[in-house]
Amino acid sequence: MMLSFVEIIFCFVVITLSVPVITLFAQIVLSLLPYTGKPHKAKDQPSVVILIPAHNESTSISPTLLSINGQLWSNAEVLVVADNCNDDTAEVARSYGVEVIERFNDTKRGKGYALDFGIQHLSSNPPEVVVILDADCLLGKDTISILVNDALHYQCPIQGLYLMYTTPEAPLKIRIAEFAWTVKNRARPLGFHRLGLPCQLMGSGMSFPWEALRQVDLASGHIAEDMKLGVDLARLNLAPRFCPNALITSRFPANDEGIKTQRTRWEHGHIGMIVKEGPRLIWQGFRHANVKLLALALDMCVPPLALLILMIITLSGLSVIFGVMTQQLFPWALAIIDLLMVGLAVIFAWFKFGRSILSFSLLSRAPIYMLVKIPLYVRFIFKRQSEWIRSKRDL
Repeated sequence: MMLSFVEIIFCFVVITLSVPVITLFAQIVLSLLPYTGKPHKAKDQPSVVILIPAHNESTSISPTLLSINGQLWSNAEVLVVADNCNDDTAEVARSYGVEVIERFNDTKRGKGYALDFGIQHLSSNPPEVVVILDADCLLGKDTISILVNDALHYQCPIQGLYLMYTTPEAPLKIRIAEFAWTVKNRARPLGFHRLGLPCQLMGSGMSFPWEALRQVDLASGHIAEDMKLGVDLARLNLAPRFCPNALITSRFPANDEGIKTQRTRWEHGHIGMIVKEGPRLIWQGFRHANVKLLALALDMCVPPLALLILMIITLSGLSVIFGVMTQQLFPWALAIIDLLMVGLAVIFAWFKFGRSILSFSLLSRAPIYMLVKIPLYVRFIFKRQSEWIRSKRDL
């Protein structure tokens, strides 16, 4: 039977969307398996610097430094980069006895430039390992030593388990955001980790052997600088490895302005990376038989969960209409299969990781939250955010 032009286009769109759907489904299913991995122990205490980029973080950096303080050893130091600050971040950090350097540049703004400034400062006497931590994060037990030891053992970048929490009284949209974050930063990387495959860098709780950092250019104002860094490293056969034993936590901003800024930066940056780098990375992975680069590319090409579900629901609705009009199952039923796979993946992830975040009845109201996010995705087309903007914290 000859397919019509509309059917061919529909098949192409469904098959294209099936790639991230199958990737997501496989990651979630694999994450359900029990995890028994144990952290590696080092014989010696390596030289380490915990690098903290901080932009106007005077109200949040104190708990972070206190959290780090109990995990340092004689050969471990903290370096804070007070970047384009107009508050007393530098003075607050110095009061804890850590080294602080300040950078001021109105044209080169963003976390990547701050990290590059810190690395340049360390280059005269480089440590064996650099741990990058955001200025509003807290550490789980032994997180620093776990990250450092794994980086030395595997000689590659290590990404810890970076989770963000809300308060119990937080509105539904923030609790759904916490669940989506948990799927992205816990369930999905854990699933790929079962197969020995890499994960994305998540921006905080990352450790790097010095030689790995030396090979990449950090000086960038890219709004998805962490994802870009992971891709750059994967191209050098230094794909990041997930370490679920090293816990790093932070909190979502409770104000609407902070949430909006944060989500726009994350999601516009992610979608931009998919559009710009996704197809090329997949091709490079196949061409060079680089399984880890291919896996990282497939993972990156899974859109933000709300956007993926919106696209699949829209496509499924069209498939029902076309199916009724043509009285045929093929190819229209393909979109329904994708919808079922995404639905099962979300339910599996909620059952394993999300029941403490929101109830099933609240989860069932998530489509309303997705509709609210449509303007964010429309702005990507007509008014894309391309510069780094700090999220407004609660004071």
